[in-house]
Amino acid sequence: MHELSLCQAIAGVVKPHAAGRRVDVVRVRVGALRQVVPDALEFCWTLVRDFEGMEHAELELELIAAAVSCRSCGADAPIASRFSVACPACGSADVEITHGEEFMVTSIEVADHTVVESSEGVANG
Repeated sequence: MHELSLCQAIAGVVKPHAAGRRVDVVRVRVGALRQVVPDALEFCWTLVRDFEGMEHAELELELIAAAVSCRSCGADAPIASRFSVACPACGSADVEITHGEEFMVTSIEVADHTVVESSEGVANG
């Protein structure tokens, strides 16, 4: 269950940005190819947030579908399976993954309703 280490990494990004203020919401963008189980991530977050003194912090996930750009036929398309990144238009494996590998804290909301933007990726645990 790598979700626990991911939540620890999220807390490591959030705490310095919160600068001692109470954290109400943490927004995280998660790509489909990251093999993250959303329910497990949310459960682990409740453990980590309590341990880190952020017991009010809710986790909001933005799930990003996987997509590729095909070098063979030029198609830009979402892929249906995380087990195959072949072009859905022509079947070629000569593709560039354009979406689905994201894992980053995008913003946090602190007690004074300030939204702190972030573009920090989280280390893959």
